[in-house]
Amino acid sequence: MSSFALPDLGEGLQEAEIVAWHVAEGDHVVADQPLVSVETEKAVVEVPSPRAGRIARLLAKVHDRVKVGAAILAFEEGPHPDSGTVVGELAPEVPPAPTPSPESKPPGRAAPAVRALARERGVDLAALRGHGPGGAITREDVERAAASPEAGIVGEPLRGMRRSMAVNMARSHAEVVPATVFDEADVEAWWKPGADVTVRLIRAVVAGCRSVPALNAWYDGRAMVRQVRPQIDLGIAVDTEEGLIVPVLRDVASRDPSALRHHLAALLAAAHSRRIALGQLRDATITLSNFGMLAGSHAALVVVPPQIAIIGAGRIAPKAVPGRPGPAFRHMLPLSLTFDHRAATGGDAARFLQAMIADLHSRY
Repeated sequence: MSSFALPDLGEGLQEAEIVAWHVAEGDHVVADQPLVSVETEKAVVEVPSPRAGRIARLLAKVHDRVKVGAAILAFEEGPHPDSGTVVGELAPEVPPAPTPSPESKPPGRAAPAVRALARERGVDLAALRGHGPGGAITREDVERAAASPEAGIVGEPLRGMRRSMAVNMARSHAEVVPATVFDEADVEAWWKPGADVTVRLIRAVVAGCRSVPALNAWYDGRAMVRQVRPQIDLGIAVDTEEGLIVPVLRDVASRDPSALRHHLAALLAAAHSRRIALGQLRDATITLSNFGMLAGSHAALVVVPPQIAIIGAGRIAPKAVPGRPGPAFRHMLPLSLTFDHRAATGGDAARFLQAMIADLHSRY
């Protein structure tokens, strides 16, 4: 037998989660046939077979996290033992199967009547410590658990996009020194139901970056080096059922509104379908979160290093503003700018917002 190792798919990955197997032990496959779907960061990718042959063993289970280079399946040896392809590596020997994932704790010892009571009350026996003879779970143990505020709550590990989000948020909390400034833009001149708010926001972000290039930058906290980026690669925060995903719209300053809308629509469709290339999820220089499409006005958002800033746009709403001969109602767009105070000043942030507001105030 020869083993097939999880490839890095050309993106320098460290590990991936097995999402679904498309083959079973004993199946015969042909070259380039999909073998398995894996989730790497926030994209689901199909891994093709490097050769034709028969599957001898699957060496990983669904939901296992596998290191790049670790064997995930074994082929039976045939007349054409390939040495590998650009997406993986065939080794001459099958390594030992990975250590099985820890199984959930088995239910404690309990009489049939106690088990029936636990089912009726929605109590997980595996989570209980028995106080009966020999550690057996009693009716009192079940009744006590059922009366607990946490009764019936069974935890599960975060997976996929939500796991990636948790890792990135923890990294930000550990590294970034955040500060936030708030303001609002008068958009009465152009706003109406159905207006393409996101494209106008992108244009305003470009205006902010041109006014204050220091916020379109990466910061290395260990080396204490700030690198101002020459191109604006804008991360667009997208809310999905599986979690938050931030695809990157490249070189937004060079695109006209129609091109921005076209590329943004394609990017969002790929993000929602989970068929987005990993390269489209990396190396944003600044991020935009248009959460106002859902709800909310202002927010202290999370900067994900090495970026320095993230802009939030709240819900557009009419607001009374001073005027002559008296107050008037104008549609106002709330803006929030959270920045890493290690690499930027409050003045940088204020000037950036000022440039955004000036752009959003104009009719065209």
